[in-house]
Amino acid sequence: MEHTAERVVLARLPSGVEIATTVHTYDGAADGPTVYVQAAQHGREINGTEALRRVHDRLLDADLAGRVVAVPVADPLTFDRVSYTTPEQLDSVNPNMNRVWPGDLDGTLHERMAATLWEHVADADAVLDLHTGSADMLTHVVFMEGHAESRALAEAFGTDLLLSEEAGEDADPEWAARDFGGKLRVAATREGIPTITPELAHNKRLAEDAIEAGVTGTLNALRHLGLLDGEPEPNGVRSSGGPALARNHLGRVSAVDSGLFRADPDREVGERVEAGERVGTLYDPTTYEVRQVVETDRAGVLYSLTREATVTAGEKLLSVALPREE
Repeated sequence: MEHTAERVVLARLPSGVEIATTVHTYDGAADGPTVYVQAAQHGREINGTEALRRVHDRLLDADLAGRVVAVPVADPLTFDRVSYTTPEQLDSVNPNMNRVWPGDLDGTLHERMAATLWEHVADADAVLDLHTGSADMLTHVVFMEGHAESRALAEAFGTDLLLSEEAGEDADPEWAARDFGGKLRVAATREGIPTITPELAHNKRLAEDAIEAGVTGTLNALRHLGLLDGEPEPNGVRSSGGPALARNHLGRVSAVDSGLFRADPDREVGERVEAGERVGTLYDPTTYEVRQVVETDRAGVLYSLTREATVTAGEKLLSVALPREE
């Protein structure tokens, strides 16, 4: 197996300073598929970056059939700022890199960065876009509804929750309103490339459980695609005997007012809930008046629950994924 690391210029700042990242390529001795995997498209989502460092150590000694192209820091602009988006001064039109794929070499800063990386994506037979959810989000994998190869890749990656995402006219209106059509997962899948987005829990800090889920899942994906020998390994608690399959990760319950939110202490992400179950209380910290009794809006899997108590009106408090019927 041969490994190379190339410094690639993604775009340039007004001063001429280059925005560059490192692209790792692992070429196996035998022919096989090409897999593109990236992390830290949102700079505060660092567990995927650490997962790729550990995968790197495994691949150096692996009997690889095919090619792996890995980008541990896809967006250096947000990475340096430990942020989700760039400041307005850098890209006022497209502050979120994951809304502009496949990009444009003559476009805004993020469009140019995405277009440069897209050259690697377009040559791939499968794509893994590693992201990191909040501390109070269950690690899960998202794939496009109706794309069988992406679903199979998600199942191989593992984790306790798999979410299928409807797109375009089939999706909730929020999907279009939030420009999800420009996500890497969507753009690549529409080009016929099986693509998944693993959401590893805990941003801004390295969390061992999330990192190991990323390592095991990435190696599982390579086994599934035939780049590595062996069968995918268990990846998650799987207390119910297998991963839960659900859809529509857009549904959420938001704060009706600003204040302090206290989640009920017996609530945990991953549990099954019915519609109308109490999850916590939002109250005015100065008058102690209850502003909102926070309840689930649907039956399903509670996979996100805010633990940061100070919230503003409209902020997401919880998300419930809909169990999918085969």
